[in-house]
Amino acid sequence: MHKDSFFEALETQYAKQLPFVVYSRPINSKIQCWLQKDDVLHKTETFTESGFVFAPFNLNEKSILFPKEACLYSEIDIKTLETEVVEPTKIFQNETEKLQHINLVSEGIKRIKNSNLEKVVLSRCETKPVQSNSPITIFKRLFNTYKNAMVYCWYHPKVGLWIGATPELLFKVEGKQLTTISLAGTQPYRRISKPTWTHKEFEEQQIVTNYITEQIKPYTKQINVSDVETVRAGSLLHLKTRVISLIKDNSELKSIIEALHPTPAVCGFPKAEAKAFILQHESYNREYYTGFLGELNLTQVKTRNNNRRNVENNAYSVVKTQSNFYVNLRCMQLKDNTANIYVGGGITKDSNPEREWEETVNKSATINAVLS
Repeated sequence: MHKDSFFEALETQYAKQLPFVVYSRPINSKIQCWLQKDDVLHKTETFTESGFVFAPFNLNEKSILFPKEACLYSEIDIKTLETEVVEPTKIFQNETEKLQHINLVSEGIKRIKNSNLEKVVLSRCETKPVQSNSPITIFKRLFNTYKNAMVYCWYHPKVGLWIGATPELLFKVEGKQLTTISLAGTQPYRRISKPTWTHKEFEEQQIVTNYITEQIKPYTKQINVSDVETVRAGSLLHLKTRVISLIKDNSELKSIIEALHPTPAVCGFPKAEAKAFILQHESYNREYYTGFLGELNLTQVKTRNNNRRNVENNAYSVVKTQSNFYVNLRCMQLKDNTANIYVGGGITKDSNPEREWEETVNKSATINAVLS
């Protein structure tokens, strides 16, 4: 499909107020889209269907599904998209918001010191006017800017319009193999200097890795943990570890989702205490921020033999079911010419409230850079 007709179909879908998602997975020149044929709101609780799923932070609220059979699917292969260059408008720091966030963080630190809570991720929502009301244009800018992120634009007339560039894989399943990533620690990327990480950041990272391996133990076997590495996401650096395992025959996808979502990277640790603190103390509803999104139970056929001449062996193809879920970070919701930008950070006993505020300001710059 030609890129012009690909994006024209998207613009038409949006003009008709019909559901769609357009996205590109990390390190990938492929842009994929699902156009739902009507505006029915499909939900899933079992995660046994096939399609594209958009799930909230709080799984007590239902996850939205674009079912495979109710959608038209198309894709294009492209390295960069033409978009006009934008000067990002400055977000003026609001003193009230700053004080609110500093108080929230201080409250979190106090709870950590006085309970068994080790880490809690606290966030805020920043509102900003937007001149460009074309979500497709914003998606194109994100695609050009963040090559190692899951970049997406998701719309349902009965839910809203969400756009983001998230570096964080919740997990992916290929046949029986489960891959999940532990990502923690944040610092600005500086071209000239080698990153130095503090003990606090390595500790935060280790909490996430240990938690993931504990959570998947009942459902998987042969768990393999990689070394810690530094990865770049746009203007930020993170610490990353990869955890690969094999899913046991009697394990369901829903159980793995419930075990891993929300992760300590977006909620905290222990999970139940952190989640309760967030729902009680954050002054807004996160909705789909720090939820997850991605391809659900899609069938992929892979031939076992890469030598095309050997036609006989090419008959041995493997049909695998694949799911890819990304945590909905670095995202915003567009509503009536305003953008609600969501940002947060991990709080531990050693956190500094003022520095945590600064970290959320750095993170909002990721999304702000593509808004005009």
